Amino acid sequence: MEDLIKKAEILIEALPYIKKFYQKIFVFKYGGKVKEKKGDTFCEDIVLLQYVGIKPVVVHGGGPQINKVLERLGIESHFEKGIRVTDDETMEWVEAVLQGQMNKELVREINKLGGRAIGLSGSDGNLIVAERVKNKKLGRVGEVKKINVDLIISVMNAGYIPVISPVGVGEDGISLNINADVVSAEIAIKLKAEKFFLLTDVDGLLDEKKRLITSINVKEAKKIVKKKFVQGGMIPKLQCCSKAVEGGVKKAHIINGGIEHAILLEIFTDRGIGTEIIP
Repeated sequence: MEDLIKKAEILIEALPYIKKFYQKIFVFKYGGKVKEKKGDTFCEDIVLLQYVGIKPVVVHGGGPQINKVLERLGIESHFEKGIRVTDDETMEWVEAVLQGQMNKELVREINKLGGRAIGLSGSDGNLIVAERVKNKKLGRVGEVKKINVDLIISVMNAGYIPVISPVGVGEDGISLNINADVVSAEIAIKLKAEKFFLLTDVDGLLDEKKRLITSINVKEAKKIVKKKFVQGGMIPKLQCCSKAVEGGVKKAHIINGGIEHAILLEIFTDRGIGTEIIP
């Protein structure tokens, strides 16, 4: 009952925003760390967005889930500057987890809650055409060369939510592991999305005194990534958001997906909860 009351309160506040964002495309990157949080309401919020006429597109990661599977199999994980070294054996399990586990779990949950979702990988219909990165030590790691937006638009126009795993395919037909943040930003640009969301396990961008920076423009974001207090995964996230906004997305958001109804609070309230990146 408390959850229903909270949703009702948010929706009452949301009415002006629902009209403003009707039929607009929102792209969400959903991380594997968020999935492990208790009380994760991501799928509920995505279904609600579809109900009120917003067009969500979901791109997911799955790093922690891949790590667990590799550990059980006795396969050691190696990283170069945060990027998973992906040999042929590792790639086999990357695909199994991203396409066979994470993707289908998300699709099933969205459909169970009353939404309409279809799972896609970058290999389906050459959705994500990729090429290998120059660093040969990384193995089968790719970067985006082309996004087949027509396929995504067709799925949306048929009334479904595209749920996309970030496995691309090279022109030689070989599958490649691609960073989900980068894939989601590229998809947001190509779809001319109204908003782009990176859901993570932190509250957003913090300043040197650990205070949340609620809004920052692209120029400021490019400067702040050089500061010592901005470290780890926040740097590529800021870079992806900046690229998305420079590419035509109106706003990008970094939010803590572990907060209950984080998406609704960020979209449908004046106060928001994370960091927005604006032009």
